[in-house]
Amino acid sequence: MIIFSNLLSNERQEGEFDFAFVDADKENYSYINYHELLLKLVKVGGIIAYDNTLWQGRVAHSEHEEVEDTYRDTLRKVNSFLASDSRIDPSLVSIADGLTLCRRLR
Repeated sequence: MIIFSNLLSNERQEGEFDFAFVDADKENYSYINYHELLLKLVKVGGIIAYDNTLWQGRVAHSEHEEVEDTYRDTLRKVNSFLASDSRIDPSLVSIADGLTLCRRLR
């Protein structure tokens, strides 16, 4: 977060980045926190990529299946959040552990 703070403190950096890659702490919905900050830094038409969004396929398991995995539940909420954000056009790519590419629309 220190890097974000430094970048955001310089208004000239806002909207200057073409691409951002996030492979961060899965707890506490940190992806959602990063998303809000990155929308300030990535230009319209730029891409924000989130790693591990399929979480070994576990996000697709039924809620009734007994899978004790807090990251799965967190990433499901992150995926839902990204899918409902009208500021981006998200695409979940099913390679490895999943990669969600979000093109900034506005």
